[in-house]
Amino acid sequence: MIVSKFGGTSVGSYEAMSRSANIIVDNPKRNWVVISATSGTTNHLLRLSSLPLNTDEGNGLLDQISRRHLDIASQCSFKKEAIKAVEECMRNLSAHLSKQQTSKDHSETQWVDTLLAFGEILSTQLFAWVLREKELNVQLKWAGDFICTDSRFGLAAVNLEVTYAKLQQFLTANEGFVSYQKPGNVLLTQGFIGADVQGRTTTLGRGGSDFSAALFAEALGAECLEIWTDVAGVYTTDPRVVSTAHAIDEISFDEAAELSIFGGKVLHPAMVKPVRRANIPVRVASSMEPELPGTNIVTNPLNRPVVRTLSVRKEQTLMTLHSLEMLHQPGFLAKVFSILSEHRISVDLVTTSEVSVSLTLDTAHKASNKVELSEAVLRALNDFCDVEVEYNLALVAVIGNALNQTLGISGQLFSTLKEYNIRLVSHGASANNVCFLVEESDAEAVVQTLHQSFIG
Repeated sequence: MIVSKFGGTSVGSYEAMSRSANIIVDNPKRNWVVISATSGTTNHLLRLSSLPLNTDEGNGLLDQISRRHLDIASQCSFKKEAIKAVEECMRNLSAHLSKQQTSKDHSETQWVDTLLAFGEILSTQLFAWVLREKELNVQLKWAGDFICTDSRFGLAAVNLEVTYAKLQQFLTANEGFVSYQKPGNVLLTQGFIGADVQGRTTTLGRGGSDFSAALFAEALGAECLEIWTDVAGVYTTDPRVVSTAHAIDEISFDEAAELSIFGGKVLHPAMVKPVRRANIPVRVASSMEPELPGTNIVTNPLNRPVVRTLSVRKEQTLMTLHSLEMLHQPGFLAKVFSILSEHRISVDLVTTSEVSVSLTLDTAHKASNKVELSEAVLRALNDFCDVEVEYNLALVAVIGNALNQTLGISGQLFSTLKEYNIRLVSHGASANNVCFLVEESDAEAVVQTLHQSFIG
């Protein structure tokens, strides 16, 4: 079978849902379908989570969510059934919002996860009726019945053993339904959502639908995982920054992993690990232009250029720690990382000298694992070293192959960038990545310069 995941823009309107449904009809192997919330819905729900009940802004957001989905339902052939499904979901959503005002028996993060899940619930309810328009036999399943997680609400960790056991049990019990040899059957479920052992709704973090789809693909032994989005594959860089950027035919899992971690918005960082582990190829393609080839992610691509693609991640922070105690003294870095771990702070790049260490942190407000440098963290670090924090930086990543073994590549890169101030460099730790910090105001010009010189 093929596991097909459709993102928010691919289900964001009736026209988008209909196009995506046609893609499923075109290949009977596409019988395990995972979808995201419609575009903008998760953002609206997240904003609702921080608002008191019955504010003008909150009521306005609820109205926007309702109208967005009712508009899709009203254009469906099964109009009556689709509208009824949306209205029932909106009643449940409103009741859940009211519950937070009156109940103290649940944690706020648990309540937020249940709230955010309504986005995927609404989209799958509607998409099921659009698929039935195409005369498909749809089985709609709650993702929490499959994806078993811990109880870390907001960014739950998946229990792979239990999840895969549940999926295998389902396959055994429904072998005929999920077989592509019987065209017309589609299993439809939500991305982003799981459930803990007590059955409470959890979420896998923003962008977690790709991760869900990859887990399904691995557990089901899928022939392929498809990621359907609003762009025609993985590009050499953001085409909004470089007009000559183009879609890449084929890249390796290693390159895709680096790209997803360092700012490639098409791929979610957690998605690559399950499919690479199971050696399941991934195709990234446009639901708006499904006839285009898209990008294939495979173990061994035919072409392995030294520089494949460029990415940039803005809103980065550089924290530099100075202390004479570092000089020939063991345990300093262990102490630093112990404090960062205690405050759940993830570090991207690290460079050290005899008496200082510099760390880069992803403080972008849309980051899936955004870092918050609280006063408590800074106080703990200031107890044994001087702390300097710099904001408004950007991390540029040059992604390709054998970058740590290619003669002269460092000289070529940095001579090309002689007009710009490079703050920190990480080179040699990965064969697939060279990355560095620049001023955020220079980031796009740096990417344009590198693209012209190394990719064209």
